[in-house]
Amino acid sequence: MATSDFVLGGLASVGATFFTNPIEVIKTRIQLQGELAARGSYVEPYKGVLQAFVAVAKNDGLMGLQKGLAPALYFQFIINSFRLSIYTKAMENKWMHKKNGEVSFSLGLMWGAVGGIVGSYFSSPFFMIKTQLQSQAAKEIAVGHQHAHKSMSGALREIYGKSGIVGLWRGSLSALPRAAVGSGAQIATFGKTKTLLIEYDLVQQPTLNSFCSGLIAGSLMSVAITPPDVISTRLYNQGVDAQGRGLYYNGWLDCFVKIFRTEGIYGMYKGFWANYLRIAPHSTLVLLFFDELIAVREKYKLKDVSSSRVC
Repeated sequence: MATSDFVLGGLASVGATFFTNPIEVIKTRIQLQGELAARGSYVEPYKGVLQAFVAVAKNDGLMGLQKGLAPALYFQFIINSFRLSIYTKAMENKWMHKKNGEVSFSLGLMWGAVGGIVGSYFSSPFFMIKTQLQSQAAKEIAVGHQHAHKSMSGALREIYGKSGIVGLWRGSLSALPRAAVGSGAQIATFGKTKTLLIEYDLVQQPTLNSFCSGLIAGSLMSVAITPPDVISTRLYNQGVDAQGRGLYYNGWLDCFVKIFRTEGIYGMYKGFWANYLRIAPHSTLVLLFFDELIAVREKYKLKDVSSSRVC
């Protein structure tokens, strides 16, 4: 796995996160409101994506829309460094191809899931702190458990001081299904769509091809990832007792059962439109930036080779 692929994958996601973090804040708040309550039995401070933007800006200020940005950048850099570098390695070595040379959707799904699982595990502490910071809100619009963190570094010190390394990786295994489903769907769709658009002479221009493929991949990813994303948000944000055990949920399966029983299928898809509006552009930008950065790297590689031959 080339070190440059690892770094470029991370840089591509960091660039996209600056644009999409505000909608991530909205998504997190919507997923937490009405936690374990039947539909219609609770107050909804967030009634839709647009209204939620207004509510956050009014009560938390405009900077409230960028809450959790620092851990979000760390999380995205780590997870996408693994995801995209593993994807590139698999493509270059034909691990995602059938015997006839075609890109295989199922193999893409597998390698996307592998990259997502590895990246998700190593970036888990930052996802947890991101979620907890993004859920912090003024009393009038507060939802879910409210953590008292003042910053990312303060949260890392506090959690480590109370629960050690185990506390920082709390919920990491439960987040793996989210990573496997979302990353698998995105990577498999992206690789296959790029090939089909070229094969059927629909979009030949490289940048536009990456843009269209990323948009389609992000759309499919948002449908697949929302239920496991709701579960991850709930698990990471819940408070813990003196022994470090969750106050509401004992794990992924327990969380799924409790949400489904009390909130129904609607609860599993809370924040879908916010998730779609975040994932579609984020996926498009990440994959577009990554392809463009790869193109720049290859361009300079060719220049270096030409220069050495002249010398």
